[in-house]
Amino acid sequence: MSNSSCSESKVKNCIDGKVKRAPVDVDTGAGFFLESSDDTIDTKTTKQGITIIHEPGPLIEVDNLFCEECNKEFLDSYLFSKFDHPVCDSCRDEEKHSLITKTDAKNNYLLKDEDFDKREPPLKYIVRKNPHNDKWGDMKLYLMPQVWKRVLEVWGNEESLEAAREERSSNREKAKQKKFNKKLKELRMSVRSSLWRKDLSGHQHEYGDEIYDEDEDMYSKTCTSCGHVWSYEKM
Repeated sequence: MSNSSCSESKVKNCIDGKVKRAPVDVDTGAGFFLESSDDTIDTKTTKQGITIIHEPGPLIEVDNLFCEECNKEFLDSYLFSKFDHPVCDSCRDEEKHSLITKTDAKNNYLLKDEDFDKREPPLKYIVRKNPHNDKWGDMKLYLMPQVWKRVLEVWGNEESLEAAREERSSNREKAKQKKFNKKLKELRMSVRSSLWRKDLSGHQHEYGDEIYDEDEDMYSKTCTSCGHVWSYEKM
């Protein structure tokens, strides 16, 4: 018997290089199954008389990608490969799909580090050298549409974000004013203390009780002998 023929003692139901196999149910995806019409498996007999059975490979389901701009199907794109953003290269727009640094996103939209890295899903980014100075740390660049979506998740709406911006700006102005007032108060106390020491050189004042002016937030004492008024502030 030639090597191309199949021996019944080696492989049952082998006819003309093919082996019968049990029917396979195929999922149609429409709620029912069809029995596979291909009921044979390709075989090959080696010189040693061993029959090799070639099973067909498994069916691999591939999720089709559709561009959210044009709704056309595509295989891959820059925005999808870098940011998992389903937009094809033809619809990629430099302005609409611009990139923003993490620092700018935090400052402009009042986001925290955990809003980028720990809130699900973490935002994807690409790393680029700082164009202003190579010695500075690398920049993390995020896709603006995804950042804006995260902003709305954090703040709810644009109005809430704007209110938070105004509150932060107001708090900063109050802090600056408070710091300025403190410096001015220290300067006044320094000047008045110097003037008071000069007065002591020609006359020894004897001050009466301390008086507090609530409107001016000032304290004063009056010399009982010459009537000199010493005004001062307390820290």
